[in-house]
Amino acid sequence: MATYTLPELPYDYAALEPVINPQIIELHHDKHHAAYVKGANDTLEQLAEARDKEAWGAINGLQKSLAFHLSGHILHSIYWHNMTGDGGGEPLAADGVGDLADAITESFGSFAGFKAQLTKAAATTQGSGWGVLAYEPVSGKLIVEQVYDHQGNVGQGSVPVLVFDAWEHAFYLQYKNQKVDFIEAMWAVVNWQDVAKRYAAAKERADVLLLAP
Repeated sequence: MATYTLPELPYDYAALEPVINPQIIELHHDKHHAAYVKGANDTLEQLAEARDKEAWGAINGLQKSLAFHLSGHILHSIYWHNMTGDGGGEPLAADGVGDLADAITESFGSFAGFKAQLTKAAATTQGSGWGVLAYEPVSGKLIVEQVYDHQGNVGQGSVPVLVFDAWEHAFYLQYKNQKVDFIEAMWAVVNWQDVAKRYAAAKERADVLLLAP
């Protein structure tokens, strides 16, 4: 039985128009995300087979493959819920996301400063990758990360709460080579309620990372 399964979209293919057209959503979820789920499950089977055969030389490459596919699955699972057709704007206390809004101001100085930093991080990721807002449990602050491919350049223990997919398959059919335009448009569909819930959950789990002996 497969360990990982493809989650259903929380909306229909057309829900994010005009920012993302239905064709992109369908291909992105049903083909690309599904491929990462299959890749993770296939790699788990290959790892089990390699251990049974004591083929230790194959383990390192398979572990790297698992990190790639599993991280792709996790990031995409966050990505779908980070967006809504009724989203956008700025997180405000009046909307029930005051803790998140305060954390952004504390960590980046202002919402405008945060928005500029995450936009730049996502738009300038070399090759394939993501721009990520993550909760860093040691400092207790929010940080922006550039995630190359799916799993590189990440602070250990940081928890992604808002992710911008900057791979070409996320935008090329609609935005062609104008990745910056896509990232700018993404701000109109950010689901701040979802981001706030992920931020709150990340803070609750933070103490587990640095348990005293």
